[in-house]
Amino acid sequence: MDENYTVVREFVLLGLSQAHEVQSVLFFFFLLFYMIILPGNVLIILTIQGDSQLGSPMYFFLANLAFLDICYCSVTPPKMLADFFSNPTTISYNACMIQLLFLHSLGAAEAFLLLAMAYDRYVAICKPLHYTVLVNRTVCRVLVGASWGSGFIHGTILFALTIKLPFCGPNILDNFFCDVRQLTKLACANTYTVELLMFLNNGVVIVLCFALLLISYMFLLLKLWTQFTKAKNRITSSCVSHIIVVFVMFGPAVYIYVLPFQTVPKEKVVALFHTVIFPLTNSMIYTLCNKEIKSSMWKLVSKHILWCRL
Repeated sequence: MDENYTVVREFVLLGLSQAHEVQSVLFFFFLLFYMIILPGNVLIILTIQGDSQLGSPMYFFLANLAFLDICYCSVTPPKMLADFFSNPTTISYNACMIQLLFLHSLGAAEAFLLLAMAYDRYVAICKPLHYTVLVNRTVCRVLVGASWGSGFIHGTILFALTIKLPFCGPNILDNFFCDVRQLTKLACANTYTVELLMFLNNGVVIVLCFALLLISYMFLLLKLWTQFTKAKNRITSSCVSHIIVVFVMFGPAVYIYVLPFQTVPKEKVVALFHTVIFPLTNSMIYTLCNKEIKSSMWKLVSKHILWCRL
């Protein structure tokens, strides 16, 4: 960035509400939510790692998704909770850029991981005899590694585009985190080209992933309806849980980022669900639709409760 433009050293975050009473209610609500849901994601990982019967690729991907959700929800919520008791609520320029980098890197990694999980379901349903060869442990590790790598490439591109923006005017963000769309509007130069590049990198990626996932799962459900197998109901339930997570994750993302040049109504509320609430519930949705992992989780919890009593 040109030194003549590095005037803004921090940004003011307006947060979710300016009313003290509302802030207190929101703080305790989100704190309670995290105290319940966050340990649930940790329990999913421990259950899958500790049960040899949950060694299939599907559970390997689920454990990685739970870990990725925990990482993603460690980017903005801690700062948001702390800001409920701060006045004014500010974030330094460097911290803002780092938050933006990790938020979009981890979000993209999760999108790519969902594509890997769709591939796993495709092979399991359409090529069951070749499943152990096409989705072996090495392939799973490569897919997870590629998801993380692709996600950070995506985030790094957005980060590189954002740090080139000159900020020399207003520094108020009407949000609880550093939103790339609002940052482009604060820049004191023509950002049309940058916004277009961001849209191509962000909006197009979101739409393509969303479309690919929807098409693949619609195809798999149609394929299942023509089959008559004992595991049909279990596999169908698995696909339905995948579709629910796809809508939960990509719905708000499409709403926020596919219209980069417009002010989206209720953007702050949608962003709250997209960055705070929905990510931690993704793994829980898969778990609630899966009898095997629910049974294993209950055994693990019961075992530790019994051990504590002794």
